[in-house]
Amino acid sequence: MKALERMAELATGRVGKLLGLSVAAAVAATAASVAPAEAHGEKSQQAFLRMRTLNWYDVKWSKTSLNVNESMVLSGKVHVFSAWPQAVANPKSSFLNAGEPGPVLVRTAQFIGEQFAPRSVSLEVGKDYAFSIDLKARRAGRWHVHAQINVEGGGPIIGPGQWIEIKGDMADFKDPVTLLDGTTVDLETYGIDRIYAWHFPWMIAAAAWILYWFFKKGIIASYLRISEGKDEEQIGDDDRRVGAIVLAVTILATIIGYAVTNSTFPRTIPLQAGLQKPLTPIIEEGTAGVGPHVVTAELKGGVYKVPGRELTIQVKVTNKTDEPLKLGEYTAAGLRFLNPDVFTTKPEFPDYLLADRGLSTDPTPLAPGETKTIEVKVQDARWDIERLSDLAYDTDSQIGGLLMFFSPSGKRYATEIGGPVIPKFVAGDMP
Repeated sequence: MKALERMAELATGRVGKLLGLSVAAAVAATAASVAPAEAHGEKSQQAFLRMRTLNWYDVKWSKTSLNVNESMVLSGKVHVFSAWPQAVANPKSSFLNAGEPGPVLVRTAQFIGEQFAPRSVSLEVGKDYAFSIDLKARRAGRWHVHAQINVEGGGPIIGPGQWIEIKGDMADFKDPVTLLDGTTVDLETYGIDRIYAWHFPWMIAAAAWILYWFFKKGIIASYLRISEGKDEEQIGDDDRRVGAIVLAVTILATIIGYAVTNSTFPRTIPLQAGLQKPLTPIIEEGTAGVGPHVVTAELKGGVYKVPGRELTIQVKVTNKTDEPLKLGEYTAAGLRFLNPDVFTTKPEFPDYLLADRGLSTDPTPLAPGETKTIEVKVQDARWDIERLSDLAYDTDSQIGGLLMFFSPSGKRYATEIGGPVIPKFVAGDMP
């Protein structure tokens, strides 16, 4: 107790107060100098969340290098998994977004299908949706930019990402928009003076309030008085008078500010927070979309070998098309595992998500009208690197994703696959 009392005396003294301010400034300076981490955000999400919620495919970045004020398009398709996990809120209220480290690019428009989608939308499980986001470069640097959908109650679900290099100077960035009354404003600087004019006085008032208590009472000394039950000694009549004056000034400033703002901007529109629905899902067969009535796949069992980073599954497939089909790709959580017998050239896609020789199966095509069970092996170090091997430690150890089948005419048929697999923690063949 004597040590605490000595600390209290020191804290209420001028030396202690200056020391405290010096330490706070040092901590703030250190925090400000920490460089941002160059990590892929999707790795932080659990394997089941990435595989069994949103299956991203055909994701493209129109440019990977651009200048400040230059535009690019992030586009692709997303399949909403039919067996949506019960632990994640249903995507009835979702928001299409671009995952980026701050506003390094700004969204100028975004679409789901052909519909302009500036606000939350309702997605149906089992459906596919095309999306595109128009982005404009704002801040120079090298940034990792993802496709992303925020689900109310489920958080952000991150899709594949690509490194984007932006050149130039952010001071040159312009973001002009035309308002309903015909005037054009630059959103980058519009109203910035008013923001400073309102924020700085409140920041000064907040700092003055903190310093008032810090210098007058001392933080540690105040804590000791409160802990000893001496509340009345902590707050005196002078403190109450100061508090009343501050409260009155705050209320008066709020009323005056509201009146001035309302008279300056008489025409306003409330924030658009409604739910946009219905949306048009992808229904085209062959070249896009998941057509369960054309090609069906049923998981009949499987094993994930932890030491070998290998998933081996048996799939019962039915080909209802009029062409023979070959399995060319398994995609899950933004990763693409390709069959080199089908993909003879490496497609353009972020390398860290592309296993161009990661899938193998029976090379015999599936004949039109045929139903048979095939064995599919999906093996690559990216299971571990991207932390999808964590499925071995999930409660139900289930996989999810899309199988892509290809015809000689170039058509693609995708079908959903999902279900439990058995994790195996020793090397060797399957039992």
